[in-house]
Amino acid sequence: MSAADLPVTFRPQRTRVVLVSAGLVIFATLTAIAATLSLNVGERISFVVVGLFFLGGLLLLGRPKVVAADDGVTVTNLTQRRHLAWAEILRVNLRPGDPWVSLDLADGTSLPAMGIQPGIARERAEQDARALAGMAAERGTGASGA
Repeated sequence: MSAADLPVTFRPQRTRVVLVSAGLVIFATLTAIAATLSLNVGERISFVVVGLFFLGGLLLLGRPKVVAADDGVTVTNLTQRRHLAWAEILRVNLRPGDPWVSLDLADGTSLPAMGIQPGIARERAEQDARALAGMAAERGTGASGA
């Protein structure tokens, strides 16, 4: 992948569609129940709030992504975002059975990159992991482990 192709965003698209769809269906169902049952105002609000919690939780699960740009990689997981320079990434790993890619870093730690996960699209995740490993090898000190 050339520098002209950057930035590239890796995201488990099918998983995200399923999560967002399920969240919207749950929210709409609970809101419809609140509207149709003979409940007092507090109970109706409770149904809607529970629906919002479900929707929010599922949207949070659909948040992970990995963005590769000229200046490095930004990894967004459930609750955190971290930007890495290309030289910080030593290895990109996606072994059989791994729930997502992990990045071995120059400081001796490992960072999960939940934006590339084999869940319901294993072939796509493997392609994305190889592409990210290739970019890391080309732009930094990276080696391929994908």
